[in-house]
Amino acid sequence: MTQMTTPDGTPASRFAFGTMQFGGNADEADSRAMFEACRAQGINHFDTAYVYTDGASETLLGRMIADTRDSLLIATKYGSVGGAGRTNMAEQFAMSCTRLGLDGVDLLYLHMFDPDTDLHETMEGFADLKQAGRIRYVGLSNFAAWQVMKAVRIAAEFDLTIDVLQPMYNLVKRQAEVEILPMCADQGITAVPYSPLGGGLLTGKYARGDTGRIMTNEMYKSRYRDGWMHDSATALAGLAEEVGTDPATLAVAWVAAHPTRPVPIISARNAEQLKPSLDALDFEMTDTLYGRISSLSPTPPPATDRSETGT
Repeated sequence: MTQMTTPDGTPASRFAFGTMQFGGNADEADSRAMFEACRAQGINHFDTAYVYTDGASETLLGRMIADTRDSLLIATKYGSVGGAGRTNMAEQFAMSCTRLGLDGVDLLYLHMFDPDTDLHETMEGFADLKQAGRIRYVGLSNFAAWQVMKAVRIAAEFDLTIDVLQPMYNLVKRQAEVEILPMCADQGITAVPYSPLGGGLLTGKYARGDTGRIMTNEMYKSRYRDGWMHDSATALAGLAEEVGTDPATLAVAWVAAHPTRPVPIISARNAEQLKPSLDALDFEMTDTLYGRISSLSPTPPPATDRSETGT
């Protein structure tokens, strides 16, 4: 597994913090409070992207990291718009660096697979940036396992490794267990999954009648529309009450406890909302509790779709 470090050699933290809400649902004061809360708990890995909040996410993060840059691992992404080509990579990466106030970043992701761009072109662009010392790690996001392995092969032609993969993974979105997480473990790729709280569903707030992205954002509404997902969230809230913790703490700790040791990306709108996710850093997840949580949602079938025993 790739052991990422900050520029000063400090190992990357077990959790990452995602700044997608900076400059959007989180204003500058709330964004800074969350950044400081993460730093107080030892989190040194911060994730953003070219498209987040029309650039405000990178700009706000850049203001916060200036004094301690070398002790932080900064990740951003390109290619969610404009494709995976080298020209788009160069233009979006340059803008991301300007917003962040940096000459380069530690980890650059391709935000999603682009079927219209030859991966040779993409990997050559990554290789140029790495050779120039402007990135240290290469990442992919939202890739299927076969797409990752194709990228691994082509990257090797440029003396590159795929170091990190960012998939979606949480208690009600478990597809990553089938091929993504085992592939990462086999290939030495660090899995840094996003949405451990399922768009807020696994905090239990919707069962309490609160509102959030699942109610107002069409993408999240579609992603978490199935009734059984809401039933799982309600059951998780009941289990959290039984063990005396917050459902969000259980949800994040469950992701982190997967045998392949993924690095969950936590996020929130403010420091108060963030606290239960931060509490997962020190939560003791027993095998028994992990199994009980896992039983609250369907385990996806194996890649061969054969779950029966025998030959």
